[in-house]
Amino acid sequence: MINDKKYESLIKSLKDLGSVVIAFSGGVDSTFLMRAAKEALEDKVLAVTIVSPYIPKWEIEEAKEIVKELNVKHQLIEVPVILDDIKYNPDDRCYLCKNFVFSKIIELQKEKGFQCVIDGTNLDDTKDYRPGMRALKELKVVSPLLENNITKDDIRRFSKELGLSTWDKPAYACLLSRIPYNQEIKFEELRKIENSEIHLMKLGFKGVRVRSHGDLARIEVQRQDRKRICDEKLMDKICEKFKELGFKYVTLDLQGYKMGSLNKNN
Repeated sequence: MINDKKYESLIKSLKDLGSVVIAFSGGVDSTFLMRAAKEALEDKVLAVTIVSPYIPKWEIEEAKEIVKELNVKHQLIEVPVILDDIKYNPDDRCYLCKNFVFSKIIELQKEKGFQCVIDGTNLDDTKDYRPGMRALKELKVVSPLLENNITKDDIRRFSKELGLSTWDKPAYACLLSRIPYNQEIKFEELRKIENSEIHLMKLGFKGVRVRSHGDLARIEVQRQDRKRICDEKLMDKICEKFKELGFKYVTLDLQGYKMGSLNKNN
């Protein structure tokens, strides 16, 4: 066990919950929370991962591998359609989506006899536009990291101490965050975005985003990667691939990656 007051407080609060279903994406936050829950509650933990058109397939596969490594029970919930409420990507999309998804997770939690549902919301999440947090509050989803004032930096530090492979994994978000608000969401556009980002990741760019503006792709890379992506041959290679995938214009955002760059407060 890590010798840190925040971590000790987290373990105690998890033990007090008795048994939990964790909303598990395979990201830094939910992986750390799952590892802590495993320590606190042993086999009284069930990880649940949502499979939907707006979650990249590679993330689902990574989530499956992490659960195996940590020896936690795992269940997938399939949401194969684009929900009518979010079809045109309203600015409260995250609230509507989380309300639907977590209601499904709560149904499973009750069916399986677990005490509650928990998620990986942390203290830093309160600093960005996160309408989905309202849904979590309304549904009484427990956020142990937030309740124990644990920040993203804390999570990465603890994850590294615990030997978790995700300790330095870049932050990701669902593919809907790549599309401007009030624009119709289409399956083919989601796949185009996903495949474009996979191409960039294969070229060694981590934490990349491809924002889709119709025929135009706006690439955001980490600030330290801006110089590398400006190599002429590399830009030609990226442009050629993106056009194969369906984009007509390919652009680079000069300021680099910015979390929630399509959010209304940005």
